[in-house]
Amino acid sequence: MMAFYKHGNEMLPERRGVFSSVFKYPDQSEPSLRVIRRGRRFGRISGRRLLFWVFSLAVLFSIFLAVFGLKMLFHGKLESGFLSFKEVQEESSLGSDGAEKPKRKPPRPHFFPCEVRFRVSVEDLVEPKDFTNFAQFSLGYVEREEKNSLSHPLVPRFGGHQTLEEREKSFHARNQTIHCGFVKGPIGFPSNGFDLDEKDQTYMRACTVAVSSCIFGSSDFLRRPTSTLISDYSKKNVCFVMFVDEQTLSKLSMEGNIPDDRGHIGLWKIVVVRNLPYKDMRKTGKVPKFLSHRLFPSSRYSIWLDSKMRLNTDPMLIIEYFLWRTGSEYAISNHYTRHCVWEEVLQNKRLNKYNHTAIDEQFIFYQSDGLTKFDPLDPNTPLPSYVPEGSFIVRAHTPMANLFSCLWFNEVDRFTSRDQLSFAYTFLKLKRMNPDRPFFLNMFKDCERRALAKLFRHRTVLSPPAR
Repeated sequence: MMAFYKHGNEMLPERRGVFSSVFKYPDQSEPSLRVIRRGRRFGRISGRRLLFWVFSLAVLFSIFLAVFGLKMLFHGKLESGFLSFKEVQEESSLGSDGAEKPKRKPPRPHFFPCEVRFRVSVEDLVEPKDFTNFAQFSLGYVEREEKNSLSHPLVPRFGGHQTLEEREKSFHARNQTIHCGFVKGPIGFPSNGFDLDEKDQTYMRACTVAVSSCIFGSSDFLRRPTSTLISDYSKKNVCFVMFVDEQTLSKLSMEGNIPDDRGHIGLWKIVVVRNLPYKDMRKTGKVPKFLSHRLFPSSRYSIWLDSKMRLNTDPMLIIEYFLWRTGSEYAISNHYTRHCVWEEVLQNKRLNKYNHTAIDEQFIFYQSDGLTKFDPLDPNTPLPSYVPEGSFIVRAHTPMANLFSCLWFNEVDRFTSRDQLSFAYTFLKLKRMNPDRPFFLNMFKDCERRALAKLFRHRTVLSPPAR
């Protein structure tokens, strides 16, 4: 029953507010109140269901859009005026001016050491009796070059001026005199570089086993061999020599690494090199890396490690494992990712490791002289990889190992300092030209190299030289 109130001469229906719907008035019956409550409950239930269905439809629409790439209208119109979902993602990777945003570098892959079964101790090590049963011949080295002529004056070079004819002959494993660095100019000309103090040369001439490294241009920190892992025998009988230039020596002194009275910092004997032979510090570093038989003329074995590595293994155990046990005269690890020179060339260009034109000249020359791609499926492939990881080298100072080292250095001297480009060519040509005189090279796994020493990053990355 509806209530009325009088307004002037008219009877109007009464408008009840909130209180009239909550409180019970005398003229309201119980049935009417129940109807009102049901209406309110029905309204609340309908509102919840409506929100549920709206949310469900929104979720389904989002899934459909993501999966099927529903075309939507965006401010960057194509001919049709629409962009697909994939196209929108591609457009979002561009800046406001249309330039592509720099992509994040992929994470660096991680490589780990593997187990290397060294002997427990150096006490019972004995050099195999037949270990010296390698190719025997006599090598001499060009010590000095004279003037060519007055019309073509000779400009002295550390590597000398090897002709292509002399280069070709030098690959024969026979009695001969070859270019192998340390070439002096005519009498009266200044030194061609890599000058050492006489006391240091006397020390190095007495070494029978040498471990060496170098830092030029303050490119690295000094990383000392882990003394607790080096035997007393090796500490007494192995020479640990670190070659540095004067700039590096000054930097080390500022950092608190000052040589003692004997010229040592830890196990390292610090040998200062003056008058560096190359402006390219990387190329200068190839002198102690490849020519250890020239720097240590009395040494029977040598180990080279890059300055980014800290030696964690006794050197005599290394020589026994990689040379004596395998009957090898030279040992170097394969690269951890690349195995073909073609891949190495592309990587050097991509990272601007060296002048691209110089790389092309070297690579074209090698292809014209028979260098082929590495084929991992070829059962006759002489090496497990054509690209080495040259930061760790173990070698006996045999005639063949010395010849290979000189030949490899001459390629670096003639072309680029990227020695990984010239390794396979040098080895394959030496093998091809001496079928009756094998060269016993052990290319071991990179994970074994990582077990020998702890790897660090260089302090600074040296810029490639200008062409």
